[in-house]
Formats: sequence, structure tokens, C-alpha cells
Amino acid sequence: MPTFDLIIRGGTIVDGTGHDRFTGDIAIKNGLIAQVGTVHGDAAEEIAADGMIVTPGFVDIHTHYDGQATWDQEMAPSSWHGVTTVVMGNCGVGFAPAHPDRHNWLIGLMEGVEDIPGTALAEGMKWNWESFPEYLDALEELPRTVDVGTHVPHGAVRAYVLGDRERPGAVPTAEDIEAMGKIVEEGVRAGALGFSTSRTVLHRSIDGEVVPGTTATAEELVGIGRAMGRAGHGVFEMASDMMREWDEFGWMGQLSRETGLPVTFAALQSIAKELPLEEQIATMRAENDNGANIVAQIALRGNGIVMAWQGTVHPFRLKPSWQAIADLPWDEQKARLLDPAFKARLLAEENDFSEVNQDIIGLIMVVTGGWTMQFEMDPDFDYEPQADASIATRAAAAGTTPEEYAYDLLCRDDGKGFIYLPLLNYADGNLDFLEELQAADDTVNSLSDGGAHCGTICDAASPTFMLQHWVRDRKRAKDRPNGRLSIEHAVKRQCLDTARLYGLEDRGVIAPGYLADLNVIDMERLKLGKPWLAFDLPAGGKRLLQKAEGYVCTIKNGRVTFREGVWTGEAPGGLIRGPQRAALAEAAE
Repeated sequence: MPTFDLIIRGGTIVDGTGHDRFTGDIAIKNGLIAQVGTVHGDAAEEIAADGMIVTPGFVDIHTHYDGQATWDQEMAPSSWHGVTTVVMGNCGVGFAPAHPDRHNWLIGLMEGVEDIPGTALAEGMKWNWESFPEYLDALEELPRTVDVGTHVPHGAVRAYVLGDRERPGAVPTAEDIEAMGKIVEEGVRAGALGFSTSRTVLHRSIDGEVVPGTTATAEELVGIGRAMGRAGHGVFEMASDMMREWDEFGWMGQLSRETGLPVTFAALQSIAKELPLEEQIATMRAENDNGANIVAQIALRGNGIVMAWQGTVHPFRLKPSWQAIADLPWDEQKARLLDPAFKARLLAEENDFSEVNQDIIGLIMVVTGGWTMQFEMDPDFDYEPQADASIATRAAAAGTTPEEYAYDLLCRDDGKGFIYLPLLNYADGNLDFLEELQAADDTVNSLSDGGAHCGTICDAASPTFMLQHWVRDRKRAKDRPNGRLSIEHAVKRQCLDTARLYGLEDRGVIAPGYLADLNVIDMERLKLGKPWLAFDLPAGGKRLLQKAEGYVCTIKNGRVTFREGVWTGEAPGGLIRGPQRAALAEAAE
């Protein structure tokens, strides 16, 4: 019998700790890393990794696969980008607990907040659960290419307790808060990794109502957080508009100090946030200096949307001529869009803002006419685009209007052209502000939203972008100390740091006793592919997808799940229940 199940030979090992890379072998047995260094002996399979880097599998802590994980084993697109662990149930949206008469309400909440087609969710989910522990049991039934962990979501908890009383502005009673706390405690004891909520006007149900957490009081949020404290573990995750009157950092600091648990929030440059990003970070650090443990989740690039005719959003959606064809099949839409007379009529029209919610009118104005902020997606598109790539600049150079240039751009490639609009994190027209944040110990790389925003973004590719852009190719600030990331630091950010925040101490490091979750990557070939719209969700639901070249293989629990970006059919991943320890740490006790 072979000594090991798998040996990776001669790779450049970037072990996830931030320490210097080194050349060596990795031996795997029974789903764990058995040896690292010079490995003697044979294996059932060997992978030659000369000239390649070998990293731990990436740990993505901000995804929304809550529905998809109940029916899909491949778990794309995150699994295409070296991710072997995802944490879902973020931003207060999810599907448990769920009264049978609340299924459609929860789907509408997820569809509105995360742009996941409701028809796909309705067809794909079996709803063979009601309580949160039953939901975990349902997740455990399906093997996948990745491990999944999840939060207890505020929206579902509130709806379960308040029932028909749940609406914007509803104030729970003390008994309601106690009941919500019991559900959260039960969920965390059953294996949830934490609790999540959302408090931003950008998050709305399909009916346009703000999500339940938006109007929650500090008393409600702290009361729920205390329930996690009783369970003894868990992360409190939040997205917020950071209104000054809410004093978010005040109650977050109080909660963290009282329970000893980490609180984490989405830290972004955002037109919806009252506190500027610099003030968010400074206020967080003041609380941490006073004994709190608050962690900022930062994105690696401009958070925005990829606009296309078939996507969820494009600059002409409020034109009457578009509205007249919006519900037609794509072939009929395309025929109209390519008709010069239709184009001339549409471009001559004014946008109809009459049905737009005034809370987001500024955002809509940028979508429909912010031409200096919209960028042409070339074949080798740089996701840190400069002004000369903007629609406004390129239209001027071409001697036409931005509107006509954008229209023609979207019609390219048989109507499959794309425009990139970084709504958040690009106020300065560059990503320089992220340099210091990526070097900080109180931030983690996050906010990929894997599985969500199906018609507008594909930031599930963030780990690939990190390596391609921040480590290898970044043109801006390349002569500054933090202008580019070392590969050792970048991998640590996406492996050890994200795993440890959620108590997952059994992964994110290449060392004996850790899970054999690994990537073999050809850094010279690593490249993001062109996005495309697929209609492969249940009920023909659409999603924006993006692959990458350069992933020689991805390994989960010692089994090769992907070779050159193609799923092997292996599905060794499962459900994570609560904090995890490495095998050697458990053996030592």
C-alpha cells in the first residue's frame, strides 16, 4: 500500500502564516496534511508542482450561498477561485428559522437584498426545515466541493418571532427580544458560526422595504449578542449605514467587551454611510483600545456593478423605450437594440425617475448618467481603472456622446458588452486607501458576496484578483512599500486571518495536522477571465460568472476537486459546526 494518499512535489510553499515561502513537498493522508518539507515514500497520486506556488485553500467569510448550498455541489463561482471554505448567512438574510407561511417572504428578502433570482430559490430549495438546527441538518445532507459555515440571520429570526408584526419600524417587546435571543443561542449551540444583521438603506426586500435590522434598537442587538455570549462562541456580523445617531461603535464595543466575542462590520467608502471610512476605522480603534474586539471587513477592489443589457442593471433601464421591451425574450430585445431607429428614439428620451425610491436616487443618477465613473471593460480590463478608461473620456476621444458610446459598447459581442461601475470603494479613483488597511491586524479581506448579486457583480473572484492585481500586476503605487502585497502576506490575509476570525483553527495553514485544503497555482498564467451571464440556476435563473486561468488544481480534504478550473466530480466538503481545532492540537490534549 502507498505510504500517503497524495504528495505534491517540489512546489513553492506559501504556508498561510505570512512566513517566507520555501520549496518543498506536501504529503497528505486521510484528508489531513501529514508531512511538509522533504517527503520520502510514495502515494496513490503525485502532483508535480515545480515552478508553481502552493497555498492553503482560501477561506471566504462573506458569501450568500444560503439557498444554493442546499442544492448545488459545485458551489461555483467561489470554488473556481481556490476557495475551499465559505461562510454564508451574512447581512441578516437567510432561510432559517422559517415558518411555512414565511417562505416567500424570506425569498423576497434575499432576492431584494442580494439579487438572487427568487424563482431559482423557490424551485431549488426543498424547505425540509423550520428551525435553525433543522436547517443545519439539511445542509449536512449534501456533500460539496467546499466546506460551508453559516450565521443565524436577523431577518429570519425577526420574522419568525414577530410574524405579521414584522415591518419597518416595528419595535420588539422585551419578550420578543428574549425569544430572538433563544433562537440565536440555539442556532449557535447547534453549530452556527455567529449572527448577522444589516442596517443600510441599500438593502431592501423585493417589495422595496428596508431589511428588518435597519430599524432595530441597540437594546435588541445587544440582547441578541448576549445570547451568543451564553453559547460561548460566535461572530456578530453587520452591514450598516453608520448613522451618527445610531452610535454603532458604542454598542458594538459594549457587546464585544461584555461577551468577549468579536464583532465585525463591512468597512467601505460608501455614499450611503454617514461616517467616512477614515472615521469608521478611527472609531473602531478607539473602542478596541478600550478592550473591544471589533474587526473591519474590507473589499479588495471597488464594490460595484457590471452592467449589461441582460444584467439586472444598465444605464438605460429607466428609458421608456427600454421599459417597453424589458419583459421580452432576449432575441426580441436584441433585435430592437440593434435597430438604428430604436437606438435613436431611446437616446432622445429622458429617464423616468417617477418610481425611484428617493433614498437611493443618488445611486440611480450615477447608474443612469455617471459617465466619469463608468468604465469600458476591455479584454484585459484593469479593475483599478484610470480616468482615460471612463465612458466620458473615451466618448470624447471618439467624437460622440457618452450615452451613444455606452449604448454601442453594450451592443458589442452580439449584445454582450459590459460596463464596470465601482459604486463603493472608488471615491478617489484608485485603491490607494486600501494599502494601509491591508497591512492592519484589525481588518480582514472580505466582502466577496459569493453567490449573490447574480445579475450585477462577480466579486467571488476576489482571491484571484488579490493574487493577480495586488501581488503581481498592480501598476499604481508600485514603488511604495504597500503598493503591492507580498504573496506571503496576501495568502495569510485570505487564509489564516479569515479562518481565525471565525474560530476555524484547523485550516488556512500548510502544516502537519491541518486540513489538506490546498491550491497549486501557476502565477505566470493566473488571469481573470471575461465575465459572462449564464442562465443555469434552477428555473433558468441568471447569474454573472467569471472563471480564471492558472489554478492547476484545488484540493479539499486531500481530494482533488478541480483541475485547470474543471470540477472533477469530487465533493469532499461538508458543514462546519462551530469552532474547529487542528488535529495536532486535539491530540496534544
